[in-house]
Amino acid sequence: MNLQEVTELIESIRANLAKVIVGKKDGVDLLLTALLANGHVLLEDVPGTGKTLLAKALARSLNCSFKRIQFTPDLLPSDLSGINYYNQKLGEFQFRPGPVFANLLLADEINRATPRTQSALLESMEERQITIDGVTHGLEAPFLVIATQNPIDNQGTFPLPEAQLDRFLMRITTGYPSFEEGIHILQRFRQNNPLEDMVAVANGQDIQEAQRFAASVSISDDLLAYIIRITEATRKSTAVKLGASPRASGALLRSAQGYALLQGRAYVTPDDIKAVAVAVLAHRILLQHGLKSREDQGAEIVLQVLREVEVPAEPSTLLRGGRGN
Repeated sequence: MNLQEVTELIESIRANLAKVIVGKKDGVDLLLTALLANGHVLLEDVPGTGKTLLAKALARSLNCSFKRIQFTPDLLPSDLSGINYYNQKLGEFQFRPGPVFANLLLADEINRATPRTQSALLESMEERQITIDGVTHGLEAPFLVIATQNPIDNQGTFPLPEAQLDRFLMRITTGYPSFEEGIHILQRFRQNNPLEDMVAVANGQDIQEAQRFAASVSISDDLLAYIIRITEATRKSTAVKLGASPRASGALLRSAQGYALLQGRAYVTPDDIKAVAVAVLAHRILLQHGLKSREDQGAEIVLQVLREVEVPAEPSTLLRGGRGN
């Protein structure tokens, strides 16, 4: 794929999502950015704001295998990964794969499952593989986990541990629709569900090629240094117990490359880094005890860092040529 082909692919997916999703442009752009950056997403918002609908709409837009699993306290790790069972007819053990063996996995209300079950996703999210009874099974690419959770209702939930949160490239919140968007939602859904009429506009091979192109998007050394200065600054705040890690720096780089491609460019600008910084870094910051929630305070800290860290000059004209021009 060249730049024009990737841009056309992205626009076709975005237009398909717009048939179902009203507004939420920033959330949709971040979700598509994570898809291009080959990273997992945590959709966190109050009930009824379209988290599951957005994930399903993306799945319908891609001609890839899709599985949805509702996380509950009685969910077992084997319910995710699959089991080896004894086939009496054949007289041997056979493997029955679980829902994690899908290109796109929707983990609904992930914080309602026990830590043991949550941890079953760790290996698959990070290594794109899962080990069962000592046998390692590879997961087919592309592989994307979209998890949802409600940050308000904490009764009967199990907060995600730091190691699990770090596996998510982004934490995305979309919020309530505006007054006009609310009217459009009622008009769109009053007779039928447009999700049922969606057709796929891309396949797994298309996504993998777009992801490879995104990884090759140009970025100057000055902007690489800018990313490091941002992540280092998160560790110096008095409100922070543990700041962004080197893994977070890599996540910010990949996300900025994906966001630049989403804008139709094959090079990264400082604005691309700023656009994804909160979604990439806020959930990775561990706060001191007694402060506000991670979500609110973490976002404030990242925004403050972006205001304080000096922005480098724009990339040179030569670098802007990028790949595909």
